[in-house]
Amino acid sequence: MVGFKPTDVPPTATVKFLGAGTAACIADLITFPLDTAKVRLQIQGESQRAIRASSAAAQYRGVMGTILTMVKTEGPGSLYNGLVAGLQRQMSFASVRIGLYDSVKQFYTKGSEHAGIGSRLLAGCTTGALAVGIAQPTDVVKVRFQAQARAGSSRRYQGTMDAYKTIAREEGLRGLWKGTSPNVARNAIVNCAELVTYDIIKDAILKAHLMTDDLPCHFTSAFGAGFCTTIIASPVDVVKTRYMNSAAGQYASAGHCAFTMLWKEGPQAFYKGFVPSFLRLGSWNVVMFVTYEQLKRALMAARSSREAPF
Repeated sequence: MVGFKPTDVPPTATVKFLGAGTAACIADLITFPLDTAKVRLQIQGESQRAIRASSAAAQYRGVMGTILTMVKTEGPGSLYNGLVAGLQRQMSFASVRIGLYDSVKQFYTKGSEHAGIGSRLLAGCTTGALAVGIAQPTDVVKVRFQAQARAGSSRRYQGTMDAYKTIAREEGLRGLWKGTSPNVARNAIVNCAELVTYDIIKDAILKAHLMTDDLPCHFTSAFGAGFCTTIIASPVDVVKTRYMNSAAGQYASAGHCAFTMLWKEGPQAFYKGFVPSFLRLGSWNVVMFVTYEQLKRALMAARSSREAPF
């Protein structure tokens, strides 16, 4: 695929929608252990009494320390806790927030090829918020699976469908949409930082003729987008993870969760799991955007070859 020239026919909304979901699933399969390590580091410290009372609760130190501890105490499979829900989330979530971004951006610019930063940010916020409204239950289940330890008999859920049913039965339908507000905030920020930064870096590289619109350009743009996104989104990501994973009544709201973290653990708590967050977002962005760009071209090339006369 490297060096494949873009087709003269621009990708359709359907191609972008399916391509984004597929590329995001591939990126998730590769980077999921880093995401699980990030979640474990983010929730560590929110219940110190429980940690001191249970010898099974491990203290996690760093990315590799967290991964090795999980493999040692829970087995290698624990790194992929919640993968099914994670893939469900990406197919419904990334398809909307990434696949529809260009279409929404064109809507705000009334079809103009020259989109300003305001239009790009508005498009990122719109698709990010819309995606959360659709995919929130899958995110709640994914986070709870990643947070629960496999060792011992204290597992909250026995399977993906059991998690959906249990949450709906014990917490009501509102439980499946728990943390929607911080998640909308997080994903509006992430979507803007991720897509807009990628858009801007890629445009700048192409306009300066530093690279052509191919793999090296996509890699560089995606890496820069991942780094910027991690810095901007980490605080709200930690709050989202803590609030989604909390027991009923533990926090009155996402704001209360944030205040409790600040009061008990200090400002540094908002950047817990920063290294795995960057490793995850950086690698996820690289895999996703590179795959997405190639999938778009492959799908449009296949479509063109089917429509071409013999």
